[in-house]
Order: sequence, then C-alpha cells, then structure tokens
Amino acid sequence: MNVGIMNKPSRFAVAAALAVLSGAAWSQQHYEVDPASSEVHFTLGASDGPVKGTFHLTSGEFTLDPANGAMTGTVTVDAASGNSGKKGRDKKMTNEVLKAQTYLTVTFAPEKFSGQLKDTGDSTGQVDGTFTLIGQAHPISVPMTVHMEAGHFTATGEFAVPFVSWGMKDPSFLFLKVDKEVKIQLKLTGTVTR
Repeated sequence: MNVGIMNKPSRFAVAAALAVLSGAAWSQQHYEVDPASSEVHFTLGASDGPVKGTFHLTSGEFTLDPANGAMTGTVTVDAASGNSGKKGRDKKMTNEVLKAQTYLTVTFAPEKFSGQLKDTGDSTGQVDGTFTLIGQAHPISVPMTVHMEAGHFTATGEFAVPFVSWGMKDPSFLFLKVDKEVKIQLKLTGTVTR
C-alpha cells in the first residue's frame, strides 16, 4: 500500500491502528525465570516421618497481560532431578513413580492470573494453569505471592499434587505408608521486561 497517495482519513486510520497494536504489545509484561536462583521443594507425608526434598527447575518464561490477567508460557522442571537425600528412595521415585526415562520433564503452563499485581512491592493472587506430569495434563490453581522491585520479581506459592489419583504409582509398601498427595513449595525469581 502506498501511504503517500492515501487520503487524510485513511492515514489517520492506519496511524490509529498502529497505535492500538503498539499499545497492546507494550501492555504485556514478559517474565524471564532464573533457574539458578529459583527453587522447587516437596514434602511427602509418610508413616515413618515426612520426606522432604528438591527438584531442579531448568527453564521458565511467561507473559502476562495485566488488563485481563491472561498468561502464556511454561515453567519446566527436570523430572530426574528429585533429591530427598536418600539414593535408593530417589532412584525409585525417579524410575518407578515419575518414569523420568520416558517423561523427561514436569511442566506448568500458566493461563490466568487473578488479583491485582502491583508494579512495586508485594501482591497476592491466584494462577490457574495446566500441570503436566508423566505426560498427563491436569488443571491446577496456585495461590501466589509476588514481590516486584526494580525490574525483578520473586513469586512464591504452595500447592498439593494428588499424584495417586492422577495415575501415578503409590510408593507405599509393607509397613511404610505414604500420603496420596505431595505438597510443592515453589519459588520463582527473575526479571521483568515490557
């Protein structure tokens, strides 16, 4: 299209459309997660005492539209990185429960943020999205606390994963009984760009 031969109303319409599109792009916030400073902890209740450990987060990025709370992106965890401090137990968790040889990652794809997110300071809200475990996707809601400061963010949340009802192997045996859900404590840190 030759802008030079357009009449004034047409040029105005094009300029207005570009301004709207530019505003929409700038209204979205992009979050880049730093795996090295982020943490994934788990706690599993058991008859001989709770089992606590960590997983390694490998990557994460997501986009938020503050106008409507819509989110896209993925947070990815290495399924074979579970560490509870006991090699035999961790090997069983990795191979038999998480089937990490086949399903290399555990992911969370956020889809919606509900709440008021402040540009600076602390905010609380809820993130709804899809949690994929051993290749199966499940809807999940995670209450989150977010701290924003100077282009950096820290987001923390805790939620339960009912892994047995989601089709995973129950690790209970003989006299050892474990809970049917595991509690996850998540801490994501990183930078914000607009």
